[in-house]
Order: sequence, then structure tokens, then C-alpha cells
Amino acid sequence: METVAENIRAFFQSENNEPITQIEKLPKSGGDRIYFRIITEKKSYIVAYNENLKESKTFLYFTRHFSKINAPVPEVYYTSEDAKIYIQQDFGSISLLNALEKFGENDYVYSLFKKSLKALAFLQIKGIDNLDDSYCLTSKEFGKQAIISDLLYFKYYFLDTLKIPYDKEKLIDDFEALSTYLTHVEYKYFMFRDFQSRNIYIQDDEVHFIDYQGGMKGALHYDAASLLWQARANLSEDWKNSLLEYYMDCISEILEKSIDRPRFTSQYNGYVLIRLMQVLGAYGFRGLFERKAQFLTSIPLALTNLKWFQENKNMGIALPEYDRLLSLIVQDEVVNRFKPLQANDATPLIVTINSFSYLKTGYPKEQSNNGGGFVFDCRGLMNPGRFDEFKPLTGRDKPVMDFLEQRTDMPEFLNGVYNIVDISVEDYLKRNFESLTISFGCTGGQHRSVYAADALSRYLRNKFKVKISLNHIEQNIHELKGFEN
Repeated sequence: METVAENIRAFFQSENNEPITQIEKLPKSGGDRIYFRIITEKKSYIVAYNENLKESKTFLYFTRHFSKINAPVPEVYYTSEDAKIYIQQDFGSISLLNALEKFGENDYVYSLFKKSLKALAFLQIKGIDNLDDSYCLTSKEFGKQAIISDLLYFKYYFLDTLKIPYDKEKLIDDFEALSTYLTHVEYKYFMFRDFQSRNIYIQDDEVHFIDYQGGMKGALHYDAASLLWQARANLSEDWKNSLLEYYMDCISEILEKSIDRPRFTSQYNGYVLIRLMQVLGAYGFRGLFERKAQFLTSIPLALTNLKWFQENKNMGIALPEYDRLLSLIVQDEVVNRFKPLQANDATPLIVTINSFSYLKTGYPKEQSNNGGGFVFDCRGLMNPGRFDEFKPLTGRDKPVMDFLEQRTDMPEFLNGVYNIVDISVEDYLKRNFESLTISFGCTGGQHRSVYAADALSRYLRNKFKVKISLNHIEQNIHELKGFEN
């Protein structure tokens, strides 16, 4: 990570003589791309680093192509010779999802959804002209095989993990029937593929799109389904219906002809189902197989979405084994498997989290009656204390935090900690235990251990709503943190 950050800095300065005042690593999403924000005295830039050259070249080609029709995509300022680094326009930090979570379903947010759908319809229909589909990453078209691939993704990474008995041949027959039905749509243009509110950014009350490199030719319906049925957004049924009507208005206006709305809606419902399956497959892979907590916590929301859809929507096609399985996986006992236990006012458990110095104080003395717990050694990570500019600082100061996040393996280290600690916290909550102690040690108890203890404290309070006693022993800081609702 240190080399990546240094290469990015060097490349930017080779193309732009504005002095860099700050460079920060942005949170990682589901892909392998790494994003940074570079801030100068004049403006800010987004920098992408990607070892997958085909993906980078696809994004750069699509961006150039859509820019020709004035679609709301970022301007790319500089691209490295090997295409691993490209520097693009910064749309800020507020996504459509952020706006929805902040303001709720109000008129302003509704207007942003309408702008998003209007811009989407324009990009989909006008953007397909003269598009070189040889740049498409996986398939050139979201046809029958691509649809079946999404359904199998759901089968292998989510359905099969539930260990619910089913007839595999009948299920595959239903997959075949559904994919055949959905490929017979009239409106095939550019399909964004991951058109979610987190990929739409708001700047000066206008919408801007990112992360469209997975696009291909496909049905218009899919992208609208992705936006309106996003699990985390959890839009009301009134909003979903009215925004779908508005989207069909936009399509008719751009095509300059009316569309068969009942047929379009029926096919749209089929693509909603496909999208819900694909999302559950992705959550299963990222959460159940890669053990990434943020994806696990989204599974109950996705299942709730699926349950409502299964009970209220009609696709106009019979899928007996598929429908039977859907009715089983949305049952409360399945949904509850993915809901983490959470503390309440009566929960006796207090998790004590310490940072300490191996050199000065050694292991903290266990204060609880039961003993035990965990001690994690941070000394395998690069020490910020070796650099003069960090010596007077601690793991709570932003320069040190940026260093640990961007130039060390601290994120991977903490993911391993989270996976281990989760097991004990869940068990202790179930058994009404009163205490669990977790300590992080580093050489001086100043940088790495302080950062790690703070990070675990936030993680446990957010996920389990548990009380935390946080103690930075060398820094003489002691905090009791209650529930976060």
C-alpha cells in the first residue's frame, strides 16, 4: 500500500504542478479497485488504482463514449501509461444513498431519484449508439446465459448455504424458463448493471454516475430494478410505483413513442426478481465466504425485500420449484440467522478493550472474574513511530490514522480480528456473560494499538450495540461507551 500511495503521488505531480495538501484513502467497496482523494489548494481529485487493466480500459472507454452525449459521468484528467492509475473528477462525498439516509423520503430526495432515472434512461438509450461492445468485461449482452449465471450465483453462494432440500433438476428447469422469458424484451439498450444509489453522487443538486464499467447491452428494466429495489435504500411502495411510472415516461419521451406499460411492468417485475437473486448471491459470497460483516448485515434487508416481492408481485410465468424455495428462504427463522444479536438495557455484558505497550507495561492485568479473552499483537504492522513526523502523535490523530489505513496491512489485520471476536461476543450475549477483555499491544502503546482498539470499539458498538470500556493504558485515557442506537 505504501508503494501504491507513493506511485499515485508521483504520477499526479508529473501531470499537475499544483502542490498536494492532502491525500487520503477512500473506503473500499466490493471490488478490487483502490480509491484515493487528492486535495490541492485549488480543487480535489479522485484517483483510482486498479491492477485489472481490462476493467480500467473498459471504464475509460465507456467514460469517453458517454461524455460525447453529455451523460453525467466524470471527466478523466490523466491516465498513466500502463492504465493502472487514472485521475478523474471529484463529485464530492454525498451519494444519493447518503441523501436518502439523511433526509428520508422527502420532496428533495424524490427529485434526485427522478433526475437519476431521467439521466439513466438518456444514457441507456442514447449511449448504445456506436458503442464498441468488445470493451464489455464479461458478456456483450445480458442475455439468457448471463441471466442463468446470476441465478446460479444465487444458488451456489446463498441458497446452498441454507441446506434446504430441493429438486435440482426442477430448479434448473425454472431457471431456463425464467431466463427465456426475460430475454424476449423489446427494449434492449445499454445496461449499467450496478445502478444503485451508492453509485450516484450529488453535487450542486445534480446527479453524477460512477462505476458503470460492468455495463453491457441489456434490458432497460434491470437498472431501474437495481435502483428502486436496493435493499439498503428500502424505498416505500408508493415511491417504487410512482418512480417506475416516471421512468416509463422518460423512456417514451426519449424514444418519441408510447410503450406497452403493462407488458413493460410485468417484465420489470421479472428483472426485479433477478436483481434480488443476484444481490443475495453477492451478499452470500462477500459475507458468508469472505466474512465481510457489512455484507452479512445486508442479508436480512434483502430477504425482507424478497418476501414482500414474492407475496405481492406477479411476473406472468409459472415457476413451481423456484416459487416454493423462495417462500421457504423468506421465513422468519431463515432471516433471523443473519440478524446479529444486539445488546439492550438489560444486557450485563461489558467488553473491555485495552491498548498497551509491550515495552513499558506488558500485558494488562485481567480484572474480571472469569479471566481469558484475547490479546492481539500489532507489532507485525509497520510502526508509525519510526517516522519523525508521527512520533509526537497517537493512533487517534488523523495523519497516523491515514498512515495505518493506507500504508500498512491494518485493514486486513482488523478484518481477521473482527471475525474472531464476533464468535465470542455473540456467544457471550446468548449466555448473559458479564465481561470480555480484548487487548491490543504494540511497542510503545501509542500508535498501532491505540488505533486498533478504537476501531474495534466502533465496530462492536455498531454491530452489537454492546457497552464498551475503552482503556488506552499508556495514554491514560479511559472511556465507558454505552449503546449506539
